[in-house]
Amino acid sequence: MNQRRSFLLLTLADFIVRSAYQMGKTPLLPIFAAALGASGPFLGFIVSVSTLTGMVLKPFIGMLSDRWGRRAWLLVGTAFFAGMPFVYQFVQTPEHLFAVRIVHGLATAIYGPVTLAYIAQQSQSNRAERLGWFGMAREAGYVLGPAVAGALLLLIDTVAVFTIIGLLSCLAFIPVFLLHEAALPPRKQRPPLFHHTVQALRMSGRTPAIWVSGGLDATMYIALYAIKAFLPVQAMAAGVNVALVGVFFTVQEATNMLMNPSGGRLGDRWGYRWVVGLGMFVLGATLPLLTLTNNGFVWLAPAVLMGVAQSLAFPSIVALVSTQVDEQHLGAGMGLIGTLDNAGKVIGPILAGWLIAQVGFANTLWLMGGGLLLGALLVWRRAAVFQKRAAAEAAVASGSGYSAD
Repeated sequence: MNQRRSFLLLTLADFIVRSAYQMGKTPLLPIFAAALGASGPFLGFIVSVSTLTGMVLKPFIGMLSDRWGRRAWLLVGTAFFAGMPFVYQFVQTPEHLFAVRIVHGLATAIYGPVTLAYIAQQSQSNRAERLGWFGMAREAGYVLGPAVAGALLLLIDTVAVFTIIGLLSCLAFIPVFLLHEAALPPRKQRPPLFHHTVQALRMSGRTPAIWVSGGLDATMYIALYAIKAFLPVQAMAAGVNVALVGVFFTVQEATNMLMNPSGGRLGDRWGYRWVVGLGMFVLGATLPLLTLTNNGFVWLAPAVLMGVAQSLAFPSIVALVSTQVDEQHLGAGMGLIGTLDNAGKVIGPILAGWLIAQVGFANTLWLMGGGLLLGALLVWRRAAVFQKRAAAEAAVASGSGYSAD
């Protein structure tokens, strides 16, 4: 009962702060930056710099939550979510906004690894399904936030919207204060902070599952964020209605949101590696479909498949890492996964832009799709090896005399 209560409280807190944060990111932030005089590449830096903050700091924050507890860091993260929106009223130049976004990025850098480590630590038998439900609530915030911000902009100015964002974020303190501290694994002797940091990063870096799973996660994000960056322009050039382009991404995110728990449940039942491979396969097979039709609502079918692919892969990737990493360094492991995720989000549009310039949009999608299909086959092959090894170890343990040789 306590675990269920803690899960619901943490999910509620994350939904509140993520919804509010997305209100401030899309479409509010680009509009505010442009009003201050930012344009071109610098406007892009302002929008993306918070992602870079998380990419650098997530492993360290995850490690500190392993050392000092999850709840304390959730309170710190909530303070950044709630406090930083009130600073925007003092911003006068694009440079000021850039600096504020760097600090504001600390909020997601804290919540990302700490919330995932908390849930993974509390969940044993249905780990991926719980992560799927948590992901569903987070995705709901991503859908709701921009819609609310767009409606508010019709009534009040951007600075006033940021103030509302801060007030809404303050509500997250209630569930976080009610949250029980996650019981950390017993530690015989706590090393000094520097040695603990080095030890955590070394242990996490030596865990193959982190790099393999994080690499797969980043690979999918490269493809997904490449689509986000370039599909609207290419679709409109091909004659697709601009409203349909917006519906495409809404359908994708809604499908991902609704299917997240089911994808996690499949991972718990079939095995995380098999379901991660299935998600990669679906996404790899879907990308080329975008080049085959621009015929009305038929064009939305790939959006559904892309959402399904995300819901299959992402909960199982996090659950897989949580079962492989040392419990003493679970937060650091989640942070390293977050770093690789953010790297994929940053690299995706850059790599896609270069490929499109070299071979064109359609060929870029075929190349990315082929790479994901190949990755899925490699994941399945690895899954078969692990399954065979587990069966052999179980047979030996039961005294059957079966040998892997």
